[in-house]
Amino acid sequence: MDTFTLAATSFTIALSLFITGKMDKLQKSFAGFCLAIFISQAAVFFRGLFAPGFWIYIEHIGLLSIAPLAVWFFRHLTHNKSYLSQSSVALTSLISLAGVSLLFSPLRAWPHFRVTLIAYACLVLVVCYFALLRHVGKLFPSTEKRRLRYLLIACPVAVLLSGVDLLGYLGYNFPPMTGLVLSALLYFTLLIIAYPQLSELHDFFARALVIFISTLTGAFIFYFVAFFFSPSLPSLTSVVMASFLIVISVTPIKMILKKIFSFLYPDSKDVFTSLYEFDEKLEREKALLLAEMAPVFAHEIRNPLGSIKGAAQYLQSETTTEEHSKLLNVIIEEVNRLNTVVSQFLDYARPFSSKIQPQDINAVMDRAISIIAANRLAENISISRDLQEGLPAVHVDEQQILQVMINISLNAMEAMPQGGSLTFKTSKIETSAGVATGITIRDTGHGIGPDDIKNIFKPFYTTKERGVGLGLAICQRIIREHGGSIRVKSLPGQGSVFFIRLNANGKT
Repeated sequence: MDTFTLAATSFTIALSLFITGKMDKLQKSFAGFCLAIFISQAAVFFRGLFAPGFWIYIEHIGLLSIAPLAVWFFRHLTHNKSYLSQSSVALTSLISLAGVSLLFSPLRAWPHFRVTLIAYACLVLVVCYFALLRHVGKLFPSTEKRRLRYLLIACPVAVLLSGVDLLGYLGYNFPPMTGLVLSALLYFTLLIIAYPQLSELHDFFARALVIFISTLTGAFIFYFVAFFFSPSLPSLTSVVMASFLIVISVTPIKMILKKIFSFLYPDSKDVFTSLYEFDEKLEREKALLLAEMAPVFAHEIRNPLGSIKGAAQYLQSETTTEEHSKLLNVIIEEVNRLNTVVSQFLDYARPFSSKIQPQDINAVMDRAISIIAANRLAENISISRDLQEGLPAVHVDEQQILQVMINISLNAMEAMPQGGSLTFKTSKIETSAGVATGITIRDTGHGIGPDDIKNIFKPFYTTKERGVGLGLAICQRIIREHGGSIRVKSLPGQGSVFFIRLNANGKT
C-alpha cells in the first residue's frame, strides 16, 4: 500500500497539471518528474501481483528516467541560474540511455544492478538539492526566496521521516512510511510551483491542515461504516493512505469529467456546481439583474425628481415670503441629495468598464491630493505625502483610481472635524507573482469601531446620518476589478489606515 500510494499520488499530480492546459516549463518539468516516479513505483507494485520479469524492466526504466527529469525540473526551478545547465540534462540523459541499453545485456543479472540504479537516482537528486540550496543563497530577500526555503527545509525533513522504515530492519514493527512521506513532499512541491499566491508558511500549513483533516475524516467515515458491515477491518495505515489518495484525486477527476461532460452535454453547465456554490451563482445572477434594472430604475426616479425640482424652483422665484422660500429650498436640496443617491447607485450597479492604460501612480496621487486639498473640508487638515520614486507603471483606469482616492480621503476628512493629519504613501511590493504597488492613506480621525469595520465595504451600510453607504463599496469594486486588493485597519480614537495593492504587470 505504501508503494501504491506514492505511485498514485505522483500520477494524480502529473495528471492534474496536464489537464489544466496552462502549464509553463516549470510545471511541465515537474509533471514529467512525477510521471517518472509513477512508472517506477507502479512497476514495483505490479511486479508483486503479476509475473515480475516485465515489470522489473519497467521499474528500471522508470528509475533511469528520474535523473534527467529531476535535473530538468530543478533547472527550471532555479530559473536556469544554477550550475544545472542544458548540458547537465544532456549528460544525465546519455547516462540513463546507456543504463537502458544495459537492461538488454548480461549485466542486468548483476545482483546489485537495481541498487545501483536507485543510488544513481538518489545521487542526482542530492546534486539537484545542493544546486537549489546554492541558488537560494544568492537570492535577495523576496517572496520567492522564502518559498524556496520552505522546500529546502521540507526535503531533509521528508528524508528523516522516511528513515523510520529502516527501523524495520532492526526488529521494530513500524508500518511503512516512505511512500506517504514522499507523497506529501510531492504535493507540497506542487503547492510551491503551481500556487505562487501562497507566500507565507501559514498558507501552506492551512492547505496541509485541510488535506490532513479531510484524510482523517474519510478514514473515520470508512471505519464507522465498516464497523457495522464488516467482520474484519483493514489496518489504520492502509485506510489513511487510501483516504489521502481519494482526497487529492477528487479535483483532477472532477476536471476530467467536466471536460468530458462539456463535450458530450454542452448545455449542462451546472452539473458540477455544488449545492453550496449555487448561492454564489445566484448572487452573480442578482448582480447582472441589478445592472440591467438600474438604468430603468434611475430613469423612472430622475424624471419625477426633475419635475419636482423645476416646480420648486419656479415657486421659489414667485414666492414673496421668507418662510415659503426656506421650505422650497429644503425641497430642492433633498431632490439634489436623492439625485446624488441615484447617481451612486448607478455607479455601483452598472457593469464595470474601464480605459486601462499604464499610469505613473505617483502622478495620479499628486492629482488626487491637489483635488482633495482644494476641498473645504481640508481647511484644518495637514496633508502630507511620502511617494516612493522609481515605481513601475500600473495598468489602471486613472479616473476610477482617482475616484477611489477621493472617496477614501473625503471619508477621512469627515472623520476629523476638529482637524488632524492625512498622509498619502506609495511603495513597491515584491510578490511571488511579480512587482506590485502599494498605496496607503492614513488619517488621525475618530476611527472605526470593530463592529463597523467588518461591514464598511457592504453596499448601503453607513454610520452617517445622511450617508448612502455606497462610497467604499464602489471603491472596493473598482480595486477588485483592477485585480488589486483593499483592506483597512483602524483604532477608535486614533485613526484609520487604508491599504491598497495594485499589480504593476497589469494582470488581474
